[in-house]
Amino acid sequence: MSVQDGNNEPMDERNSFVSSIEQRITDAMAHLEATEAAVAKAEAELREKSVTMRSPDRSVEVTVGHQGELVGLRFLEGKYRTMAAAELAAVVLETATQARTLMSRQVMAAFEPFTQPNAKVPELSGFDIDWAKIFGPSVLEEPEVSLPRAGSRHLRDEIGDDVEE
Repeated sequence: MSVQDGNNEPMDERNSFVSSIEQRITDAMAHLEATEAAVAKAEAELREKSVTMRSPDRSVEVTVGHQGELVGLRFLEGKYRTMAAAELAAVVLETATQARTLMSRQVMAAFEPFTQPNAKVPELSGFDIDWAKIFGPSVLEEPEVSLPRAGSRHLRDEIGDDVEE
């Protein structure tokens, strides 16, 4: 004969159920603490990161910090002296945008593990992060592979002018 509590459930079954819930809560708390520590570590590592990128024509070098802020700008080899102001501005902006996108992808990679569910605690499904909302939709696009341009700017202009109609 088994002992029953006021709910007419056998005590052994109820104790087992309570133990199971307590263990799941303990596992969830341990996972939460581990996640908090991992997030803090990822944040600390990202604070030390920066991305430096050169323009395809090698006239500009841009460095952005971990939040995508412009922290460095260098004009290389005097090429900027022969560029029109609008052309130079466009090269700087495009190179800075590419560097920010690359930095954003590094942030995404650092935090990607936290978006995954935990097998030990199935009730914790991971975080759903809208990267496009945070960084803009271009961060989700495949990176473009830019090939180095051969020849001088004048040669490319002449080829463009020779297009048959």
